[in-house]
Amino acid sequence: MDSDLIPGLPSDLGLDCLIRVPHTEFSSVASVCRRWKREIQLPEFWRRRKASGLTRRVVVMSQARVDPTRDLSARKFAAVPSYRLTLCEPETGLWAELPPIPGCPDGLPMYCQLVAVGLSLVVMGGWDPDTWRASPAVHVYDFVRAAWRRGADMPGGERLFFACASDGAGTVLVAGGHDGEKCALRSALAYDVARDAWRAAPDMAAERDEAKGVWRGGAFHVVGGYPTNAQGRFEASAESFDVAKWRWGPVLEDFLEPGACPRDCVDGGDGRMVTCRGAELVAWEGSAWRVVAELPCHVRSTAYVAAWPGKVVVVGSERFGEPYNVFVFDMKRCKWERVEAEDGFKGHVQSGCCIEL
Repeated sequence: MDSDLIPGLPSDLGLDCLIRVPHTEFSSVASVCRRWKREIQLPEFWRRRKASGLTRRVVVMSQARVDPTRDLSARKFAAVPSYRLTLCEPETGLWAELPPIPGCPDGLPMYCQLVAVGLSLVVMGGWDPDTWRASPAVHVYDFVRAAWRRGADMPGGERLFFACASDGAGTVLVAGGHDGEKCALRSALAYDVARDAWRAAPDMAAERDEAKGVWRGGAFHVVGGYPTNAQGRFEASAESFDVAKWRWGPVLEDFLEPGACPRDCVDGGDGRMVTCRGAELVAWEGSAWRVVAELPCHVRSTAYVAAWPGKVVVVGSERFGEPYNVFVFDMKRCKWERVEAEDGFKGHVQSGCCIEL
């Protein structure tokens, strides 16, 4: 018979204590004993933590390292900045830097992609800062153990600026991007994080370089992008991959405005897709984009958008080269709130993802 979680307390009461541990202390809890480590990895632990309203949404970003002693208003950013992983908890205003990836002393690969899978962060691809070639490397950070492990390399040759998203059940879907010759790709892959294994998926209908991947409504949506013969001229179409049927659906034409970059498109968590368009936050409702709110005046150049039911997080600057700001929009109250950050957390953001801990 297992011993009590906390000596002297009934098991249910001990669990009620354990689910209240802040996510920043997960690794400490896991190191106390095997029973605690096993407990916080069980699905029941997370169901109970979530049902009690104790989980927190955190945003993890690939963010440029900034010297806080320098004058940010003077736009004195390095020509090729070093990127690191930063964590922002909008609800509490907590900012932190995650441990660096082993073997990456010069920072994150440029333009790497970040994906949340359960209690793990997956860092994929990007430019190797030493060789300036597309990297196939995959690194997985376990928030429970606060430790990194190297995943299986991305197969199929060089791939950069690809679309990716997680299905929420342990798989990362990857599609498009371009190869080492800057030829846009149609190919797609699936990565099982727990098994550390890759699987080829059917090709998309079209080449899509710099498309955005969004998991919404049980499907992997690849939005926008452009073919090889239209470098930088974004198309308005999108297509989706049904994982259960393992096939792509019909191409949805005119999903975006012609020429619109799809970088800010995300699942709003309420059945709608949201994005930033000019100075506005808009949502896809039915068959059209509708204005939800005007963006704060301090965000005119957006770099990253995250969302969950009732909330939208926007990261951006007032103009190119200015310090980056974080604002949260409350969909029910139709109100923006600023998330304050020290100067060291105001650097440029290349990518990000949202994790519930």
